[in-house]
Amino acid sequence: MNIETVVEEVITAFSDSLRQNVYLTGGSRSDIEERIRQKHELRQSLKNCCFGSLTDKEYVKSDIRDILLKKLKIDKDNIDTLIHFSEPSKLTVQDKFDIMLYIYKKDYGHDALTKLMEDNGFDKPKLNEYGQEYYCVTDGDIETAYSNMSVYLPGFADKLGILVQRVYQLCKGNGAIDEIRDMHIDGISAGVSGIADQFISFEQGMELLPKSYDSIWIFFRGKSIRFEFLGFGSEKELIRVCRNIYRFNNPGQLSQAKGYIVNEMADGSRVSVARPPFCESWVLFIRKFDSVKWVDVASLIKDKGADKAIEVMRLLIKGCMVTGITGEQGSGKTTLLMSLIGFIPPTYNLRIQELSFELHLRKKYPDRNIVTFRETANVNGQEGLDYQKKTDGSVNILGEVATAPVASWLVQMATVGSLFTLFTHHAKTTKDLVIAMRNALLMEGGFKDERIATEQVTDAINFDIHMRKNIKGKRFIERITEIIPHADENGDLTGSMFTTRNIIEYRDGEYVLVNPISRERFASMSSYLEEEDIKKARELFAYE
Repeated sequence: MNIETVVEEVITAFSDSLRQNVYLTGGSRSDIEERIRQKHELRQSLKNCCFGSLTDKEYVKSDIRDILLKKLKIDKDNIDTLIHFSEPSKLTVQDKFDIMLYIYKKDYGHDALTKLMEDNGFDKPKLNEYGQEYYCVTDGDIETAYSNMSVYLPGFADKLGILVQRVYQLCKGNGAIDEIRDMHIDGISAGVSGIADQFISFEQGMELLPKSYDSIWIFFRGKSIRFEFLGFGSEKELIRVCRNIYRFNNPGQLSQAKGYIVNEMADGSRVSVARPPFCESWVLFIRKFDSVKWVDVASLIKDKGADKAIEVMRLLIKGCMVTGITGEQGSGKTTLLMSLIGFIPPTYNLRIQELSFELHLRKKYPDRNIVTFRETANVNGQEGLDYQKKTDGSVNILGEVATAPVASWLVQMATVGSLFTLFTHHAKTTKDLVIAMRNALLMEGGFKDERIATEQVTDAINFDIHMRKNIKGKRFIERITEIIPHADENGDLTGSMFTTRNIIEYRDGEYVLVNPISRERFASMSSYLEEEDIKKARELFAYE
């Protein structure tokens, strides 16, 4: 008996249970109805367990536990033949990782991986042969951590728990990433490095290179970290996981004709899957949002001079300025946006438009008037915005402006129907932000003239808060920039249609106030600010 035969036996047992005719087993009517209910519940859990539904996952694992104990007669005397708990020298690296993660999970729940990473320095950079930093957890790292941990499993129950999880992830779960996916991390990707099977035979020696099916990376506190010790073991297993993991709520079929799909999972995570010929190999990307927790802005922005940066952002929000939060993925845009919501007066109703439900603002602000909408197969974003205008909203928030249509919606939202708008965008500079929005209006908004489209954007968007992360994963505000429409309509389009003024800059680990907000912009803000806020602003910006 080995893991592979056990997995086959479990799959067979599930198939037999679903095919069983409940009327032939006898019993009272209530007994039959109960068996029908259990059969339906099993079928639904088997269908949904790999989509991020922890309830269904635990239900299936409970059934696997019963199969192992009752049908396969796994006990304390034979369980070590499947995973060599009592002989550490025979444990694989994955065995050791699974054991450590199981032990940590008993104490820390879904923060187990975070704690394991912290305790063993798995998120610390390594140096390659060229002296460049990179992030990777190797076989040796796991071996050392396991040795240092002095692992002690109290008894059969814990061994069985680890075995059940291993069998589950191989037959009904998401393979080697199954437990990692449930942890509070930023995301996971798989199949994104190494050589795909179809390319191996082309050149001599390629079979010795790392394989794409053994490529697993996690996104952790702004760092992309390769789990070199972990893999799916075969192309077939990676394909199985890719074919299953995206199918929550039946978003359509991943096929050669439709080479990619983006969908949500049951817990709100975003999953993206791609396959050949659209992609060079089978790949999946999971973006977790449960790791994005609300934190007070003072706990988020902590470097020297942070009080100045926080005060400027507070004034922008209370002054009803249309503000974008820009930066690369993982730089902390969503976390900062969630924190800034706290500066919005409670009397303002919030209306959020997202591609998928990511902010979950009601969890932090359950007593506030907040409604979130998203685009669906039958309701596009434009229809959603039109509906929003009929819902008594004061502040509109766009979770992510990533496409031309969404950018066009943003300009609409910023100019019509709300006090102000907050949004996130991936622009590198404020000029890039304006140009991207201008181009979106030209493509989607019915504009023909670049000058008029640019004027529309600069009238709509007032400020840009730009987030950065360095190579070590530290996140900070690089600058807070004001967008000032230029008065000279005959000037050069890219230079004199608008100017930018940095209000706050991050210099050598310190937030520095470099310019005051323009007097014209502050005058428009003042109509929304209280006298105390106006007084603080005049002191901060040294207005006469």
